[in-house]
Amino acid sequence: MATEPSPDPRPTRSPSLAAFLSFLWPGIGQAYERRRRAALIFAVPALIAAGLLLAQAARGLDVLAIELITPTFALTVLITVLLLGAWRLISMFEAATRSGTPRAWRRRPTVLVLVALSAVVLLTHGAAAYYAYSFYDAGNAIFVGSVTPTPSPPADGVSPGPDVSPTPSPSDNSVDFQGTPEVTPPTASSRINILFTGIDSGNGRDHALTDTMLIASIDPSTKKVVMVSFPRDISYFKLWDGRTFTGKLNSLMTYARLHPKEFPDGAVGTLTKELGYLLGVPIYYYAAINLDGFKQMVDLVGGVTVTYDQDIIDPTYIWEDGAPNGYVFHAGTHHLDGRHALAFVRSRKADSDFARAARQQILLIALRKELTKPSMLPKIPALLKAAAQTVRTDFPASQAADMIALVRSIDDTSIQRYVLGPPYSTHPPNSSTGGFYTLKLNMTKMANLSVKLFGTDSRYYQAPSATPSTAPSATP
Repeated sequence: MATEPSPDPRPTRSPSLAAFLSFLWPGIGQAYERRRRAALIFAVPALIAAGLLLAQAARGLDVLAIELITPTFALTVLITVLLLGAWRLISMFEAATRSGTPRAWRRRPTVLVLVALSAVVLLTHGAAAYYAYSFYDAGNAIFVGSVTPTPSPPADGVSPGPDVSPTPSPSDNSVDFQGTPEVTPPTASSRINILFTGIDSGNGRDHALTDTMLIASIDPSTKKVVMVSFPRDISYFKLWDGRTFTGKLNSLMTYARLHPKEFPDGAVGTLTKELGYLLGVPIYYYAAINLDGFKQMVDLVGGVTVTYDQDIIDPTYIWEDGAPNGYVFHAGTHHLDGRHALAFVRSRKADSDFARAARQQILLIALRKELTKPSMLPKIPALLKAAAQTVRTDFPASQAADMIALVRSIDDTSIQRYVLGPPYSTHPPNSSTGGFYTLKLNMTKMANLSVKLFGTDSRYYQAPSATPSTAPSATP
């Protein structure tokens, strides 16, 4: 007498539904089949990954974005996205094959569901991986780290001054960012001093001049910020080693790169060292922005809206596309495309360099506003590619998110702003400069300002009982 086959102990469940539930979240399909242990095994890894992401997002989306652009974090996210995609697929197929009869999942409707859901998983995780890789790639370009200067043929037997410098390449000044500062803040509560510089190498120029030099000094303890701008026309200033640089301050970085025997610290290393020497506090990091890259970024976000309360009338402005010279901006609020945004921050003839620096800040704020709109999400890869061609910094990538969180906690009223124009620098008579416009620093006033801003942190500081020393002279 034949024995009847024993019934399958597994409850009868829909393979398609089980696969769909595990598609929504790994482990739900297994829970639907009342397999609690399997449900936990599949659900817990995804929950841990989601929890870590939410913990990062809780600090703010801007902090999360900076975290993502950190190469190590971006690479971790990239690997996690790929692993989670594979985990979802495994969970889906495992749930489907364990539902109903042993071969129920092979039926055409279930196979179609599995194929469709698998395609969605591959597409979504592939897109997320592409975005993560875009962040990773951009971060590798933006955070340059500490590298050794690349030697260039030196011009021996000459004194420092750009009037004897070989002509640098106007198309690529990336080597200027080699040879970074070696000093770092001694403690977690020490001032963080950063050089923000704008590199302007377009508009028919034959030098990659550093036309914006802004030192931001942040006190983590008091959450107060000091911003000091160095005018580009400062010249005949003392170097830290006692020599005098006869050219303008905005040409020092390029000159240093072209004369490595005279300036072994490299281009940006020389500039940060010198500005720290003049200001009286060491510069620990730098962030450089190539103004040419702004045009592409502004166009990618669809333009920016800026408000400026002064007319800009610059009949000498040179357009890169060959249009007739001249740029006009009427006071008020305007929406600018990349071409006009670049002119807005480049034009020099209408007002002072300090006002020009203020316009650059206005544009940065306007660009940041556009970048934070949800409509920018599909454009992230292109924006990151543009940023990778625009921004360079040696700030530690691992500390970038903490810095953003610190800056976000700073009140605008706690920011002190200074520009080293008069009385800290003066314009000598044209008859003594050959008709060129230059500025010379008043080092006594510079020393007093440094002590006022930085107290005992300033190298100019003298204890009350000590005999005051003469500040370094700005003349040869």
